[in-house]
Amino acid sequence: MQKKDVIKNAFAMPIACPAYPRGPYRFINREFFVITYETDMDKLRDIVPEPLEVTAPIIKFEFIRMPDSTGFGDYTESGQVIPVTFKGKQGTYSHAMYLDDEAPIAGGRELWGFPKKLGNPHLFVVNETLNGHLDYDGQHVAIATMGYKHMRLDNKEILNSLLVPNYLLKIIPDVDGSPRICELVEYYLEDVVVKGAWGGPAALQLFAHALAPVADLPVRRVVSAVHVLTDMTLPYGKVVYNYLK
Repeated sequence: MQKKDVIKNAFAMPIACPAYPRGPYRFINREFFVITYETDMDKLRDIVPEPLEVTAPIIKFEFIRMPDSTGFGDYTESGQVIPVTFKGKQGTYSHAMYLDDEAPIAGGRELWGFPKKLGNPHLFVVNETLNGHLDYDGQHVAIATMGYKHMRLDNKEILNSLLVPNYLLKIIPDVDGSPRICELVEYYLEDVVVKGAWGGPAALQLFAHALAPVADLPVRRVVSAVHVLTDMTLPYGKVVYNYLK
């Protein structure tokens, strides 16, 4: 392969057969189960990187089913997202994500800097209960439950909540182990269609695990829960802060 061909084909690894295709990435019938809960403010401040700011002891635990996603296929994801502000704008910071598909793990980390690790999340309904389970290496680390479609929510309000800026800490090491890239990335979801949104009574349990430490942000009080069905597009992001400059 000549040098010009290397440059031409240098999108993702491995170069001969990348782990994921070029974007943007469209998600059809993407299903969210999100529990908002109160946690320890000092612990939030310890993990959220400057120049992002935490304004309240609030965090969201998410379970997301993605049965039809461009290039990434059919998979499930779970993790913790923290409401933050950046230069006066309200947004969210993705703190931890666990999913069961190699392509979105590789693509999410390499392109945007999503904090993705391999795990076993599940989102399912049993009788009248919506269930979210997250297992890591054979152990339960999160169990969430919610009354299934107990009350209809306003689709417009849910849509507005999905259009805020989202922030990620992208870290790519150099060959000597030092950081080659250390950046704060911002992205916005596009072409979002909210097909339905519901609320209901909810509960969340988190369990200690050395390699999936979601319980380090303990549940003090469940604030609310939503169950949402959407279509949306995940475009590329942009760098808004470079820690190495």
